[in-house]
This record gives sequence, C-alpha cells and structure tokens, in this order.
Amino acid sequence: MTTNSSPQLWLYDTTLRDGTQREGLSVSIEDKLRIARRLDQLGIPFIEGGWPGANPKDVQFFWQLQEDPLKLAEIVAFCSTRRPNSTAATEPMLQDILAAGTRWVTIFGKSWDLHVTTGLKTTLEENLAMIRDTIEYLRSQGRRIIYDAEHWFDGYKHNRDYALQTLEAAIASGAEWLVLCDTNGGTLPHEISQIVQDVISHLSLVICQETMTNTTLPEAAPTTTLSTSDKGQRIIPQIGIHTHNDSEMAVANAIAAVMAGAKMVQGTINGYGERCGNANLCSLIPNLQLKAGYSCITEDQLTQLTEASRFVSEVVNLAPDEHAPFVGRSAFAHKGGIHVSAVERNPLTYEHIQPEQVGNRRRIVISEQSGLSNVLAKARSFGIELDQQKAEAREILQRLKDLESEGFQFEAAEASFVLLMHEALGGRQKFFEVKGFQVHCDLIEGKETSNALATVKIAVDGKNILEAAEGNGPVAALDAALRKALVNFYPQIATFDLTDYKVRILNGHTGTAAKTRVLVESGNGRQRWTTVGVSTNILAASYQAVVEGLEYGLLLHSQAEAAVKASS
Repeated sequence: MTTNSSPQLWLYDTTLRDGTQREGLSVSIEDKLRIARRLDQLGIPFIEGGWPGANPKDVQFFWQLQEDPLKLAEIVAFCSTRRPNSTAATEPMLQDILAAGTRWVTIFGKSWDLHVTTGLKTTLEENLAMIRDTIEYLRSQGRRIIYDAEHWFDGYKHNRDYALQTLEAAIASGAEWLVLCDTNGGTLPHEISQIVQDVISHLSLVICQETMTNTTLPEAAPTTTLSTSDKGQRIIPQIGIHTHNDSEMAVANAIAAVMAGAKMVQGTINGYGERCGNANLCSLIPNLQLKAGYSCITEDQLTQLTEASRFVSEVVNLAPDEHAPFVGRSAFAHKGGIHVSAVERNPLTYEHIQPEQVGNRRRIVISEQSGLSNVLAKARSFGIELDQQKAEAREILQRLKDLESEGFQFEAAEASFVLLMHEALGGRQKFFEVKGFQVHCDLIEGKETSNALATVKIAVDGKNILEAAEGNGPVAALDAALRKALVNFYPQIATFDLTDYKVRILNGHTGTAAKTRVLVESGNGRQRWTTVGVSTNILAASYQAVVEGLEYGLLLHSQAEAAVKASS
C-alpha cells in the first residue's frame, strides 16, 4: 500500500500510438478520444496520442483535443528526429508536431550504430547532430522534450560508447526525460538492471564534470511550468523505461529498470502493441504500487483498473484476456474444492492481493472438479443461501457432476447453473413452457447464407401460442420465433440480445452421432449471461441454450422489480 511518502513514478501510456500497431487492432478518431478520456480519469499523467502528420486521423485527434482538452493528463505528440543532412527548422514533419499544440513532445532517435549506418544510411556524427538539432529546435519553440532512445539496450551492448553519446547529445539539447527502449524485446531483467544503473552513474558523472553553477532540477510533473534551461540553466534529465514483450519479459524488465532508478514507465493498456506487445500497464501499476511501494495513481483510481482494461478492450473490439493478471475475469477465480474451502476461510491462502484493490472480484468456478464449498460459495454470490447440512446442497453438487459428465460446462455458463439451483430448491419460476418447435431451412446454391423458418409452440399462463419467424440461419430463426411469441407477455424481452454463439463437438470420433455443446451469450444492455445446451442434435442443444437465455433474462428482470418494490 502506498503512502504520502511513497516514491513517485510517472506513467506514460502509448496505447493510442504503439498499442495501435498491434496486428488486427484498428481505432477511429472517436475511439481514440474515448480511450484518452478514460485514461485521463484513471490518472495517467502522460498519454501519447500518436504521430501528427503521419496520417489524417492523428492530425484530427490532436485538433479535437485542442478544442476540448483532457482534465488532468498531458497529451503527448510523437515524432522522430529530423532527416539526415537537413535542418530541423525546415523539416515538414516537425511543423506538424508544432501544429498539434501539445506542451510535451516525444522524439525518438537512433541509439544503435547498426541502425544509423544501415537504416538511416548516414554517419554516426550526423545522427548525433540530428538528435541535437531536433531537440534544440523544438525547445526553441517552447516544447518540453521526452527523448526515446530507440533500440537502446541492443545499441548499448554492441557499442556502449556511441550509445551513451546519443544520450549526452539529448541532454545537451535540453531533453528532460531520457527513455531507454528495449525495442526488440530481447533483453533480460538482470541486463536491464545493470545497464540502467550504468547509465545513471555515467550521466551523473558527465553532468558533475561540467560547470554546474546554473544547473537546475525541474519538477518532472507534467503540470509544472517550462524549465528555465532556455535562459542558460542546465536540466538534469530523469530516466524512463520502454519495454516490449517479445521474450515475455516486458513487465519484469520495466520493474527491474524502476528498481535500478528509472522514474518513468511507458506501456500500454492490456499490453497491446506490435508483434508480442508492450509492457502491460494493467500489470505494472498494481505491481509497482501494491507490491513495490511506489506511487503511480490514487487508491481510488487503482480500483478503476479492471473496468478501464475492459473498456479499452471493448473499444478496440478485442476480446478481453480472461486470464490476465489482476484484471482478468479468472484472475481471482477458484475452481478446486480445496482452494475454495481455504479461500472461504481466509482469502490470503490463494489470493496475493484483495481483488477489490484493482476493481476485480472473487469468482467461485463450478465444474466437475467442484466440491460442496464451490456450490455454497457460488450460490451465495447469486443471493442463494444453501445449508450444507441439508440434502438440497448435495443434490445440486451431484446434479452438477452428472450433467458435466454428459458434456455440460457450467464453468462458462453460470446462468444455467443458477437455473439448476433454483430448480433443485423447488423455486424455478416457469415464465413459459415450450411445447415444441420445428425448423425448416432453404439452401440456395451459390449463396453463403440460408433462409430458415422456425415455428414454436409455447404456453404462458395456460395459454397456447403458435408463432413463426424467419432468420438467416436456424438458430436466428428459432430465437426470433421465441421472442415473437413471448414479447406480448414480457415486453422486456425486446431489450434482450443474443450476443455470442459457440459450438463445440465433444466426441468427434463418433461422427455424426457426436454430442454437441452450445454456449449462448445473451445481454440486456447492462448485463451479460451465458447458458449451455448439450445434445447429439445441434438444433436441440441450441434450443436449450436459447430458451434458458431468455428465461434467465426474465429472472433478472423479475428480481430487479422485486428489489425496487422492497426499497420503496
């Protein structure tokens, strides 16, 4: 737990630039704005918005933030040093950076001599001039500079003296942050620690050897005024770290750098980024704050971390990693009966932090491996109190194990398990009864989709209803027919959506006689729930899952109405 005396770390989010380089990730201007504002609420002090001029989307993004700025965070523009054999003042891309109107600019330059001679096809001295000229020019235009030393660790290992010269050039030009980048993601934590310590020692020695009469150490905070280095005073820069996950070491490497003296940590939400991704801020923040005692964001903001992680995954249209540390749905899930029993007595037995500290929650997973403790805990999580001394609890456990042996999977279909518990307790509300259904499909040659017609016969309050509906497939038609038959009795069904449909063949060696498991995810705009069906007939399995999805949605609505009446 952090205190007022905890050392300060500065977080720098690059989800909107480096993160969007992930394969399969694409965002609109509106998406970027929504993410930036959510990161601002989370308390991230530096948010890198992109490379103005690289594409029209980033130009418009920065323009819109000039019109409606963030509340607390500094939005940062990103760019490279000028081109070889030119001048910064005549460099068109730097004019785009100035037009973005940000107070802070991140400039990246080459640290590895291989990249200078092979990539830029220029001399080592010209690369140093590019770093100095670019930073000096932007400083003369009133910008504060974060210098990203690209491929720093590879450059250091291949040519230490030259790599250090690039940092000295950035210091001499007025950079306030020097961020060491493990761009290829191939460095190990012990190397990171050793090299960061060496850099800090070397730069301290270099600065101490110079005339220090006019040296100043400005506040690192983005809310401070521009330093006085443009009046002749020197800046002592601070060190940051930027790691990639190609060796699955990004988080460990960033922590190693902090332990060695780095004061800024760059990363992305959910670890998004090119190739294998960047350092995951959703793991870094709680590790650094709750474990290492650094101050990154407030405790209240930390409790928003799980929601922020899922918000970003929704906006970029990528499924959340259910097993992600700290913020994943399974991060505090307990399945084994012994584990559940222990956690019920003392959460410290199998939880390294309290899930609420990062806005997550404990989950008791139900499966064939469950014990009675799982059933009791899961029931409580849904407001159902079971007495372990009574037969109902053991009946539910036995029913669970029997059904899972047949292919059901309640671990991923908690809504179906809730209905099972209500039935075992004799309290399963019968909103409707399906008397039968038929599905007819027309397969049209040359078309990828088929037309389907479903007919359902249901009974509500003793009244029989026969309805038919079409869909672009048998499950869609069945779902539409059920809704059509029920909506006059339960108008709230109009708000239900079938949001996901998964099919798995359980015993493929039996050919067409194989059992099929269907998982259906439904939602009402506020909540989502999953139901399961199993049968050798895929339509029968789908019917079971769809029907239970509607039934559970009605149960939620009924419980919400009862709660409102009880509170009035």
